[in-house]
Amino acid sequence: MGSSPTSGTQVIHTLTPMGQRLLQRKLAQASGRLRELREELRVVEDQKSQLVDEADELSLRALVSETPAADYEYRQAKKHADAIVRHHASVVAEIAELENRINELLDRMKESRS
Repeated sequence: MGSSPTSGTQVIHTLTPMGQRLLQRKLAQASGRLRELREELRVVEDQKSQLVDEADELSLRALVSETPAADYEYRQAKKHADAIVRHHASVVAEIAELENRINELLDRMKESRS
């Protein structure tokens, strides 16, 4: 029969040099992806601002002109604005997930060095 730690007992695993390298590689990959996502977020925020402003302007034009063409232009602009808002939320969520993953990896590295 083997023994297992009782509940509440913390088991600290030390990583082999191979395990340390694997953690470092995962951390480097996650950090690289985080840089890419932050750059993408900057671009998406600019696009979002422009598209939302354009949709707001076209909404006002459609309201004033009351023509089918103006309403169509507004609806198209609104679709684009809504899509970029969803994409923005998706990028923000992915950044948050990746930051959590990086924190977990850093915690594992710290635990293994203690």
